[in-house]
Amino acid sequence: MIIPAYNEERTVGSVVQAAKQCALVDEVVVVSDGSTDNTAGEASSAGARTIELSPNRGKGGAMLVGFAHTDADVVLFLDADLVGLMPAHVESLLKPILQGEVASTLGVFGSGRLMTDLAQRVAPFLSGQRAMTRAVLSGAPNFADTGWGVEIALTRYLRESDTATRTVPLNDVTQVMKEEKLGLWRGLASRLRMYWHILRALIFIRGRSRCRYPH
Repeated sequence: MIIPAYNEERTVGSVVQAAKQCALVDEVVVVSDGSTDNTAGEASSAGARTIELSPNRGKGGAMLVGFAHTDADVVLFLDADLVGLMPAHVESLLKPILQGEVASTLGVFGSGRLMTDLAQRVAPFLSGQRAMTRAVLSGAPNFADTGWGVEIALTRYLRESDTATRTVPLNDVTQVMKEEKLGLWRGLASRLRMYWHILRALIFIRGRSRCRYPH
């Protein structure tokens, strides 16, 4: 399991703990992507294997580095800023793949907070909670430089490759919003950068080479 994280010291430990309490998870890898706080320390204390990157490579780059550092047959990605995550949520994302029912899953918030629930109802394909087989992920276009657009890149790849995907409700799970982490104006600026990454991924992801494995 891979958790890309940038300055998430307040929440990453609880996400790691929930994942490690799931019997289906063999290993938790946290990629601290140029963090300037104690993200790496909190992740390690919670029991994760931690990789520290410098400089920041963006979410897509951090995810790909994490993928290069695990040999798991099923790869689960989780955001580091989740609130309310339980081991049962993790199991619900992994079990359909391990039982051979589908090749990927997508977790969507529900019964959490209005704003995060609404955002995922409008655009569930932007969820960072997703799992897939190693074989499926290995065939994806190289998403190292997609930043926050990585979810769009993966969604498009899964659709175009006709990969069987199941949407999994993650009831009572939410996440810390950018405006809460950074304050109103810095949070809005960060959100606008995220939207630009998403738009860029929509435009430019076609024609990429397949995944490479940076270290």
